[in-house]
Amino acid sequence: MILGILQSGHVPPEVAARDGTYTDLYGRLFAPRGFDLRTFSVVDMEFPAGPEDADAWLVTGSRHGAYEDHAFIPPLEALIRAIRDAGRPMVGVCFGHQIIAQALGGRVEKFAGGWSVGRQSYQIGGRELALNAWHQDQVTTLPPGATVLGRNEFTQNAVIAHGPHILTVQPHPEFPPSVVAALIDHRAPTVPGDLLEQARANLHRPTDSLLIASWLADVLGGACATDIPFALKASA
Repeated sequence: MILGILQSGHVPPEVAARDGTYTDLYGRLFAPRGFDLRTFSVVDMEFPAGPEDADAWLVTGSRHGAYEDHAFIPPLEALIRAIRDAGRPMVGVCFGHQIIAQALGGRVEKFAGGWSVGRQSYQIGGRELALNAWHQDQVTTLPPGATVLGRNEFTQNAVIAHGPHILTVQPHPEFPPSVVAALIDHRAPTVPGDLLEQARANLHRPTDSLLIASWLADVLGGACATDIPFALKASA
């Protein structure tokens, strides 16, 4: 199965030196599924011919804001809508989560409440799960037909399904602790120091990245986005 990676940004050099590119990060995250990854660097205006160039699609993170004026954003939004209309599975992470919501009629803003960095807990499927986050922008208005599947107090729209074939997450299941550590050390001049200290203190704590990765992979393979495989069952 061909998984098209729509690379919307480049990982910082400090991250790339140890953990590689977005393709490397997702290659390790989805290694058990054996996807054939093909990367299109859309941030550099390298686009596929259309949705048919891959069996499923993933939109990566980016240092850019979905609402900013960059040449790659309008054609990326058009491609996202084309993928949706073609019924191809698609997932988005962080910027990918945001740009998919924006492309489908939602709103993304720089959140007035500030940053979310490092290990965070989210309510997903009736369970409390931990994932690494690194963002200030958020989806503040949902597009028509969207369903929120995960949230916490800070990020109300943290996991969103857009119909049966599209699932997006605000945090980063592809970020191991080493990536967060590099971001703390090299890419955090605008993040308050107390948040960085808390993120550093939590680097050793485990996350549920593999559980979320398996869910994302299920959706990429054709499972319904709203069917949470690990959701707690309501008591009879």
